[in-house]
Amino acid sequence: MKLFVDSFWRALAYCLHPKVIMLSLLPLILMAVIVTGLGALYWEQALSAVRTGMEAGPVMSWAWTWLERVGLMNLKAVLAPLVIILAVTPVVMVMSLLAVSFMMTPALVSLVGTRRFPKLERKHGGSLGQSVLWTLMSVILAMGALILTLPLWWVPPLAILLPALIWGWLTYRVMSYDVLAEHASSPERVELMKRYRFQLLGMGVLTGAMGAAPSLVWASGALFAAAFVILIPIAVWIYTLVFIFSALWFVHFLLLALSQLREEPITILNEAQL
Repeated sequence: MKLFVDSFWRALAYCLHPKVIMLSLLPLILMAVIVTGLGALYWEQALSAVRTGMEAGPVMSWAWTWLERVGLMNLKAVLAPLVIILAVTPVVMVMSLLAVSFMMTPALVSLVGTRRFPKLERKHGGSLGQSVLWTLMSVILAMGALILTLPLWWVPPLAILLPALIWGWLTYRVMSYDVLAEHASSPERVELMKRYRFQLLGMGVLTGAMGAAPSLVWASGALFAAAFVILIPIAVWIYTLVFIFSALWFVHFLLLALSQLREEPITILNEAQL
């Protein structure tokens, strides 16, 4: 628990480091341009397509009649944007995670390693190609789990719990590999991810839950269409900051854990490499 809490506060402090702030601008600008551009090009078309599909369905026709009877027809205008938001949010989260993973995590690992662990040997247990393959497989598995569990999202507790668990697992897998790729050997990486599996998953779930905050911004954009163009970059900015903090948390946690692992008796290290 001490390692968990200590790395949390150090990650928060490092978020204010001038170099981290400067590094965060590149993925932030890239994501903001992509999402804002796609929103400007396809938002109205997507709204029109969703509304047409909803109005054509017999179930939704019954729903509109019921809303009219209870005086809630204003919800009809909000429902289509919310459907698009629910569909787009997972894609934006994955894009933000990948942007931070590939564009910032190596630099953050180097920053923390140089400042806190200058004597920690770099064994280069992972390559860029392996990292890309690992990340791609993790994203495919996470998106598959997301699609398979969609029917369960109608149950209120599961609607909150399942996305947090899925995003937490994905964050834990991607960040752990990228952080340890340079410093740890392959057996050390396997040992650390096995030994601290639940702590790392907990870190991923917490940052995944923090990632729900931008969804409120997306929802505000649905309610206040005039401000939607402004709210898109704000939501992307929050996503990016969450994953930057997540990367720093994993860096501080895993590099210290690796340092402690190497200080253990040689017999334990040999067992980890078998």
